Amino acid sequence: MQVGITQLILSQLSTREFAAQSHAAGYEVVELKLAQEGDLNPGMSDAELKSLADDIRAAGVEPVSMVHSHCTGNLLDSGDAQRTSIEQTQRGLEVAKTMGIGCTLHTLGRFSAELYYDDAYANAVQSLREIAKTAEALDVKLAVEQVWNGFLFSPLEMKRFLDEVGSDHIGFYFDPGNMAVFHFPQHWVRITGKHLKMMHLKDWKGNALNGGWTPLLEGAVDFAAVNKELRAIGYDGPMISEVSPQQASIEDTAKAIRKIIAM
Repeated sequence: MQVGITQLILSQLSTREFAAQSHAAGYEVVELKLAQEGDLNPGMSDAELKSLADDIRAAGVEPVSMVHSHCTGNLLDSGDAQRTSIEQTQRGLEVAKTMGIGCTLHTLGRFSAELYYDDAYANAVQSLREIAKTAEALDVKLAVEQVWNGFLFSPLEMKRFLDEVGSDHIGFYFDPGNMAVFHFPQHWVRITGKHLKMMHLKDWKGNALNGGWTPLLEGAVDFAAVNKELRAIGYDGPMISEVSPQQASIEDTAKAIRKIIAM
């Protein structure tokens, strides 16, 4: 397993600054953030993307994941909104491929009083089946994260959902902190199994009404139990910090991740 960090928690930095600071703090791999504007955006040429990727690697870290939920609309919707979101997501996969990144993160979107849950579910399956063709052709994975948007709250539902999509290139992005509010995170690992493609690391203490984020190893997540299940399914990929620097310094978090990996 590798010690990683996401740009989501240091988005005030340029991508090159983020890479340099991540290496200095003890990280081996990084997750980048694709945005509509900024120094990593969908409108960049292949040459610009490759140059940026070269600079990231020259800084001493390997880009292994990319978040593109922030510029891909709503895959739960239908009609023109769904079509736009599919196309934007496909472009995100192309960006990742050009930069040599093998996995991307998507949170699917949101529903509303007018967009019913069962319709959103069907729309998402349809969207991802189409996106899977692009992901397979590029050999870049898309992993769905459960992020408190009211969708896919159960590990059984997540597994069923991904089974219905039916592609090894569309999987689950695991974050034990997000799970710990309602469940035991290790259950999600065993139940989703082969669908688990990538993971964030956060910790949580308390329940949904009075809890909060903590530094790693100070909350309720049983990381030893999580590791046991991760090893059982053969996961040996990155553990990517999403711990805010307001909760713990990025240096201290890197040290905590190494302790977790050793469990």
